[in-house]
Amino acid sequence: MLKRLILAAVMVATAGSVHAAGKAAEVENIQFPFDGIFGRFDQAQLQRGLQVYTEICSGCHGLQYVAFRTLTDPQGPGLTEEQLGAYLENFEIYDETIEDFRPAGPADHYPQSLVENAPDLSLMAKARGVYHDGLGFTKLYNGIGGPEYIAQLLQSYTEEIQEQGGAVFYQNKTYPGEWIAMGQPLWGDDVLYTDGTEATIQQQSEDVAAFLMWTAEPGLMARKQWGLIFVGLLGLLSVLLYLTNKKIWRDVKYAK
Repeated sequence: MLKRLILAAVMVATAGSVHAAGKAAEVENIQFPFDGIFGRFDQAQLQRGLQVYTEICSGCHGLQYVAFRTLTDPQGPGLTEEQLGAYLENFEIYDETIEDFRPAGPADHYPQSLVENAPDLSLMAKARGVYHDGLGFTKLYNGIGGPEYIAQLLQSYTEEIQEQGGAVFYQNKTYPGEWIAMGQPLWGDDVLYTDGTEATIQQQSEDVAAFLMWTAEPGLMARKQWGLIFVGLLGLLSVLLYLTNKKIWRDVKYAK
C-alpha cells in the first residue's frame, strides 16, 4: 500500500509538470457506477475495459503494478479461473532466472511497456485526478476526476496534425496545450465486445477509464465498506456517550 501511495505521488507530481505546459480543458463529470459513497464497480464494465486495454492499449502501455491473479477479484473484473487461464495465453514474461521468455502465470505482473516514453497506466486514473475543492465534497460524490479525464481525452482528438522537431503531434482538445504525441487510439468498433455492447468511441473510452480506476485502486470497494462501518460505529458511540452523559449528570441537573 505504501509503495502504491509513493508511486501515485510521483505520478501526480509528473502530471503537474505536464500541465504546466498548457491549461487543460475543463473535464465534465461522468456518472461512473463506482462514484459516490455507495458506488460499486460494474463488473461487466470492468471486463469490457479489460478487453479494450488488452486489444488496443497494451501494445504501447504497460500495467506493471497489476498482477494477473487480481483479475479474478470478485470486486474487480471477476474472471473465472478458466477465463484467466485463457487470458494468460496472450502474454509471455521475461524470466531472469532462466534468461528467457516463458508463459505468464497468475502470480506474474503485466509486462512493462516496450515503447519508449509510453507511460505505465497502473496508477494513471489517480495521477490524473482533476477535481479539487477545499472540503472534498466534489470527490465525495463525483470521485477524483481521473477516469473522467481519461475518457474525455480519448474522445477529444481532432484531425489536426503538426510536426515539431521531427516529432508528430496530434491535436487533442482536453490535453494541456492541445498537442499530444499519442495518436488517436479509438475510432469506434475497435473491439468486438463479448457481451454484445456496441463499441462506440464513448463506450470504449468510459469502459477502459473505469478499468484503469480499478487498477489504480483495486481496494476502493473495501475502503468504502469499512468507511461506512466506522461511520456507523461512531454514530452508535455518540448515542451511547450522550445517554451516559445524561444519566451521570441527571441528579446534578435536577438537584433542588
